[in-house]
Amino acid sequence: MKTIKHIISRYFVFLWALLKPLGAWGVFAIAGIDACFFGLPLDGVVAGYVYQDRSRFLLYVFMASAGSALGSIVLYVVGYKGGEELLRKRVSPERFETIHQLFEKHPVWGLVIPAMLPPPTPFKLLTLAAAVSEMKLSHFLLAIFAGRFLRFLGVAWLTMEYGPDIVRVSGTLFRQHLHWVLAAVAAGLVIWLVVRRIRRKKNSKGSQVEKPKQGIP
Repeated sequence: MKTIKHIISRYFVFLWALLKPLGAWGVFAIAGIDACFFGLPLDGVVAGYVYQDRSRFLLYVFMASAGSALGSIVLYVVGYKGGEELLRKRVSPERFETIHQLFEKHPVWGLVIPAMLPPPTPFKLLTLAAAVSEMKLSHFLLAIFAGRFLRFLGVAWLTMEYGPDIVRVSGTLFRQHLHWVLAAVAAGLVIWLVVRRIRRKKNSKGSQVEKPKQGIP
């Protein structure tokens, strides 16, 4: 365990030395690479930048979110041009149908919520699924940016309050209790949808009851 921690620590030191001269553009570049190619310790990078310069935390959050959204365009193009076969190879038919129904009914929320969650959430798989469902590019980018912004804002807050190590600890806890976190998110989404539907019904009933007053001839 100590050896693994030592390797991770050395890796972060190397990565920080490489990115520090780039400033906020370093966060943007890492976020873009993380989104379109392979996973990188993006939360740790954001935490490192915020810890070194707290006054610019919003800039780092914005750049990481923008880089992640723009980098995801690569997966969008792959999915939109014919990624359905690739997606079917990676998931079971039942799961494919579930994901397809999700983006048919709630395309934006189906991407915002996964974008908020750290690994091991299968975010790249869902970005590919969003493109396969022919989600509008503008909605696609907005959903990823919004979800990532909320996520990195949380990372920045945790870093400023407890230091950069809290990101690693919270990530470990998230992986260990992933099913509870997903259950809580799903419950919150269901409650929000129910409340929204009730309000719509009340508004529609109210508009039907209220009729224009007739003038006396």
